[in-house]
Amino acid sequence: MGLKPIGDRIVVRREAAEDKTAGGILLPDTAKNKPQKGTVLAVGPGKQKPDGTRAAMQLKVGDKVLFTSWAGDEFKDRAVATEGDILLMHEGDVLCVLG
Repeated sequence: MGLKPIGDRIVVRREAAEDKTAGGILLPDTAKNKPQKGTVLAVGPGKQKPDGTRAAMQLKVGDKVLFTSWAGDEFKDRAVATEGDILLMHEGDVLCVLG
């Protein structure tokens, strides 16, 4: 994947949606909720401050994150078969890093 985020943006691979409920009921695609968890694939250089320096990013590649449900723009990379969607989002859309 050749995505290189700019500013305070990150690239996240969303986890795949669950295929069945805790009770064992299989879910059709239309009933699946989009997960709000994912893995950071790439990180931008940070937001530029008025003095020309860059603010350090708090996230790094490989972090497991929880993000808001409206976060990011979806991107499908047809060249690479991936599990889950690829999202481009601002670092501020991330709620926390999962341990």
